[in-house]
Parts: sequence; structure tokens; C-alpha cells
Amino acid sequence: MNVVKIAIIGAGFSGLGAAIKLRQQGIDDFVILDRGDTFGGTWRDNTYPGAACDVPSHLYSYSFAPNPTWSRSFSQQPEIHRYINKVADQHGVGSKTRWNTEVTGIVWDEADGRWIITTSAGEYRAATVIAGVGPLCEPKLPDIKGIGDFAGEIFHSAQWNSDYALEGKRVAVIGTGASAIQIIPELAKKVGRLDVYQRTAPWVLPRADRPYSSTENWAFKNIPGFQKAARAGIYASHELVSFGLTHAPNVLAPAKVIGRQNIARGISDPKLRAKVTPNWKVGCKRILLSNTYYPALGQANVDLITDPIREVTSTGIITADGVARDVDAIVVATGFHVTDSPTFEHIIGKDGRSMAQVWEATGMNAYKGTTVHGFPNLFLMVGPSTGLGHTSMVYMIESQLNYLVDYLTLQRKYDIARVEVRSDVQHDYNVGIQKNLESSVWETGGCASWYKDAFGNITTLWPGFTFNYRRITRKFDLAAYDTSSAAAIGARNSTQTVTSQPATETVTS
Repeated sequence: MNVVKIAIIGAGFSGLGAAIKLRQQGIDDFVILDRGDTFGGTWRDNTYPGAACDVPSHLYSYSFAPNPTWSRSFSQQPEIHRYINKVADQHGVGSKTRWNTEVTGIVWDEADGRWIITTSAGEYRAATVIAGVGPLCEPKLPDIKGIGDFAGEIFHSAQWNSDYALEGKRVAVIGTGASAIQIIPELAKKVGRLDVYQRTAPWVLPRADRPYSSTENWAFKNIPGFQKAARAGIYASHELVSFGLTHAPNVLAPAKVIGRQNIARGISDPKLRAKVTPNWKVGCKRILLSNTYYPALGQANVDLITDPIREVTSTGIITADGVARDVDAIVVATGFHVTDSPTFEHIIGKDGRSMAQVWEATGMNAYKGTTVHGFPNLFLMVGPSTGLGHTSMVYMIESQLNYLVDYLTLQRKYDIARVEVRSDVQHDYNVGIQKNLESSVWETGGCASWYKDAFGNITTLWPGFTFNYRRITRKFDLAAYDTSSAAAIGARNSTQTVTSQPATETVTS
């Protein structure tokens, strides 16, 4: 058995950031557990052709680890993966990581006041767990009749089989989301025939991507404040979009015009244009960026199919109109388990219920996207209501890390051994979140999306400006929590509650 003060689950942006902040706080009694073999998380695992970020490079990186040598304004997967591992090397946290270690269970032991973590490499016990698994870690396969009977090659976009040669093959792509629109142009260049199965047409806007010149990279590296100013400018421009998404969807009308122009530029066939034109408001689903997606759909070897899939056979796909199309390979680009992630089934709280069971009854929610009542000493990274539709998640991650660091400071000051958010505080916080989302495009935009849970609540997205989230996570508000000192837990006969001034902050957009 391995006993540590803090266990970090996951080695992506969240887990690595947490490890770096712990080191900076002088805390060395921690371990990172990850099922992979390098840092990177989703940027390690998603190696499909064309994989890239939809957020500009200078914003999609740690503010405390700027990279002046980004090759492009929008980085591709290999470069982001290299960046993350370089940052890890610079901060010397590789030695704290246990690679190829699959976490199979995280169970709270109330008597011991610790989490019992079962893994493929043995058991760990930790006073505190930082769950940096992320919402895009468990691929979601479509529920289609016969999909298990397909005799050809089939794989999810997040589990790309680079050993399978697609050149000249008949290939089907199921889905037209963020990953699919990056994959499709790359496949169209080399496959014999490409069938694209679209359930709902996305809004795809132009991608302002270009290489950085050597002069620009020199300036980013050598002119004081230049890169910081560039990052601030990118951040400010993206924040303007959040007002339209949350409060005034009609403000995004110009984006609809730009999207239609992007279709017109990329596709000449009127019938195909009609197929790819969405019938819902911009922003209701994730806004996608591409300059190559629409031209790829117009290629002679590509067919966009909008009839629903009836079933998959051993040789191909049959649509609702009865047409059968044989293929050699199927690429499934249908996203991830977000509101129903299997990860939640393996986190067992103080009353013996899993997080999945708790959320099955109440809906997926947390306090500030970070702590959940019933799960003491557990800090979620990129938890409920922290997702974004307009800017960088790294900004939100760093906000959560501020919250975590302030807690660790208070923990030492007050000798806190157990911390648990109050249920009333968590409830009121999430009522505020939903109220702020009532007028959002995700509620009024006329689409169905994975942003909502089974209760119809938008539990994945933050409402409004991200600087408001930064504001409410700047300090750890002890008044929102029940806390016990190490001495009190050791005595087993009393509970010493630490209190502070009542929290006055509210969720504003």
C-alpha cells in the first residue's frame, strides 16, 4: 500500500497544473496516477489526422508557462503534446508520476479520513484527491443496431488506429462534430470513397489560422510584455462572444452570416449547401472552425448522407431509406461521455453512493465546479458548469488551481484534515447557475446538445464571462464548507468546525 498526502488522477492540463502548483507551495508528498505513458491527457490520446485546437495557441497554454515558439496561431495536436511535456520537464514533476496506472476505484474511508484508490498497479491511500480526469476522456460509441457485427475495421476518433492503412479504402465517418470536421478533410485526400453520416449540421466558421513568422516568434521571446499583451488581446476578443451566448443570442447574428458565407465559398452545389446549413442559432451547439471542411464535402469521392442510420451490417451501413453502402472501415466521431462519464461510477463517497448515483438523483452539479457534497477532500478539475463555448479551458483550470492553492494555505493555517462543501451552499449555487442560463442560446437556440443532462439542465457550461469565475475562485470560502481539524478527527469524540466570514460572492455572468 502507498500512502500519500495528495493523489492527482490524470496527467493532462489539469493534473499537471495541480502538480506544479503543489511543488510551488512546497508540497512534495503527492503522486500523479495516469493510465498513459506521457503527459497530455486528451492531447496525448487524440492522434487522429488533422487534430488541432480551436483556441489560439497563446491562450491555450498556461499563463505561468508561456511558449514564445508556437509555430502557428492555432496549434496542432503534436505541438500541444510537446508543449505539455516540456512544461512538465521544466518543473520536474515526471518523477512524481506513475505511468500505465489505471485507476479503477476511489472510495472514501470515513473512519480513516482518507481516500482508498485502487489501481492496476496496487492500492494508494490519500488524504486528498484531485481528480483531473477531464470531461473528454471516455469515448462514446453510438447506440446503433448491429454496430458490433461489423467485420471491417472500426475505431473511435479518440482511439485512432494508425496501423490501419486507409489509403484507397471505402470509409464511413459517423458524426460531424469537432473531431469529425478535422478528420474528414484529411481522409478525403487519400481514401477511395468517403461516406459522411450527418445527424445535425454544425455551424462551421472560418479558421483564422496561419504560421507565425520568425520575426513574430523573436518578438514573443525578446520584447518584454509583447506575448502577454497578445494573450490579453485574444482573451478579450473571445470574452465578447460570451455575452451573446449567455444573454443575447441575437448578438451572434453576424456569425450566422459569416457561417453562410463559409458554406458558399466552400460548396458550389445548391443541394449540398442546403444539407450543411443548420436550422438552429449559432452557439446552440459548439461553434466549429475550419477552412477545409466544406471543400472536402464537395469532392467527387465524398458523399454527405443525412438519412438516419437504420443499422450496421457485417459489410457496411444501411440508412432509413433502405440504401446499403458497403465500407471497409468505420470511423466513429460521436464524442464522449460527459454528463454520464463512467468515471463517476468509480468515485464512492461517504455514504457509500457513487458520484454517478448521487447525480442520477439530483443532476450533475458541484460547488464552483470543484467540490461535491458527500465527497470530502475531493477536488474536481473541469467539473460541472465549468465548460466553455467561446474561449480557453486552461483559463478555467488555472482559476480552479487558484482556489485549490488558497485552500492548501488555509489547511495548513487551521490544521484542516477534512473539508466538505455544505449541501445548502451547493444547491443555492447551482440554482444561480441555471437561472443565469435561462436566456442563453443553449436554452433558446433550437437545438439538442450534450450540454444538457437527463434533467434538462445545462450542467456542463459556465454562464457568461470567465473573469467572473476567476473572481469567485480567487479565495477559498471556508464558510461554504464543513471542516474538521486533524486533532478533532484523531480524538474521534468531537468535531471542531472552522468558520470564516460568511461568503458574499454570487454567481454573475
